Amino acid sequence: VQLQASGGGLVQAGDSLRLSCAASGRTVSNYDMGWFRQAPGKEREFVATINRSGGSTYYADSVKGRFIASKDNAKNTVYLQLNSLKPEDTAVYYCAARSALVGQTYASRYDYWGQGTQVTVSS
Repeated sequence: VQLQASGGGLVQAGDSLRLSCAASGRTVSNYDMGWFRQAPGKEREFVATINRSGGSTYYADSVKGRFIASKDNAKNTVYLQLNSLKPEDTAVYYCAARSALVGQTYASRYDYWGQGTQVTVSS
């Protein structure tokens, strides 16, 4: 499956963005989908995941209550709504697809990755 992330940009603290991850080649309903981010000089970190049906989500503590993952299987697209953005949310955001049913927070368990979209939050 090929993944194309989009929707990043430069915003101010407190603003919102919606990231999209469009899939092609195979349907996202076959995968659990994850969002990760990587800030300059830091390791890639888990942000959120949503399961195959879209009925279950899990978030990193740092974004819980602010970010919302969703999935539209009909459009073959996954979304990440970013609310109440903070400067520390600045990073390149990646979407990824996982066949395995475990390891949702580990980047190594994901099989396919999008190219990333930059989110920059100014204070």
